[in-house]
Amino acid sequence: NVALLLHSSNTTFMGRRPKGEEQPVHQRLEEARIAAGISRAELAEITGVHYQTIGYLERGEYHPSLALALRVAAALDVSVESLFSLTPFE
Repeated sequence: NVALLLHSSNTTFMGRRPKGEEQPVHQRLEEARIAAGISRAELAEITGVHYQTIGYLERGEYHPSLALALRVAAALDVSVESLFSLTPFE
């Protein structure tokens, strides 16, 4: 899929759309985690996931469920919208 080849490393695709019409989800989780002074392992422990899951999220290889996105935002004391967006971050 050409769209998958063109997306940035901070973009992942999610949603229930027909194949080829995936909705990109942009994220800036790594920047927020580093700014908060929290390691991947610490964020994983706080949010109840494996530390590798945090890495997958940061690399755009996996998108979180709504519940996980809310737990991550709460752990970093930021809004979900500051971490995940349907439009690219500036």
